[in-house]
Amino acid sequence: MRRDGAEDFDADARDDDDERRRGGLWAELREAAFELPSNETPVAFWGRAVFWLFMAYYGWYYVTLSISRSQTKVSFVDYIIGMADLVFHEAGHIILIPLGSFMSTLGGSLFQVLIPAICLFAFLKQRNGFAAAAMLWWAGQNLIDVAPYIGDASAQRLILLGGVTGRDVPGYHDWNNLLTRLDMLEYDQALAGLSDALGTAAIGLALLWSGYLVWMQYRERSS
Repeated sequence: MRRDGAEDFDADARDDDDERRRGGLWAELREAAFELPSNETPVAFWGRAVFWLFMAYYGWYYVTLSISRSQTKVSFVDYIIGMADLVFHEAGHIILIPLGSFMSTLGGSLFQVLIPAICLFAFLKQRNGFAAAAMLWWAGQNLIDVAPYIGDASAQRLILLGGVTGRDVPGYHDWNNLLTRLDMLEYDQALAGLSDALGTAAIGLALLWSGYLVWMQYRERSS
């Protein structure tokens, strides 16, 4: 028969193993996120630096947008990013049909954020921290993009795909459907603000992360 002391020792050993595994995973993610590329050409380095400037410029553009902003596109780049977001939005509706009407409706906005998040972890697995940070930026942009849609749940004034509003076609507005079913329609503005705030935080973190990598790579090249 085993003694209680031996059982306690085995339990402590298992706990120590679990703690080491958790620490190892965190250390591995941190190393992957901040590993600098080796033997990268000057063209590749300066390409990253220019792309960081692009993210900074448009990051500032997105985080300073009002949630109740106009739907008017102000630039070609903004239009291209919006079209890419729309593709994944519509794909999410279709892919989640097997999970029922609620998840299919949620799938549009969900996939706008989920796809960049999946790409983020894929790039981390490849130890490409800069690309992972760019995906975090994209996820933040999508959270900001979704915010006006959430905030429009009660009013239903936004022009949706097909050139109609939720008022024109009852049941067509995703977030009106979702929040009505959850009995949370009165919280549409608060949820929109939360989505916008999370998107702003994600873009800010992405710029700090990617900017640090570019700076450290520049210092390494200079030395």
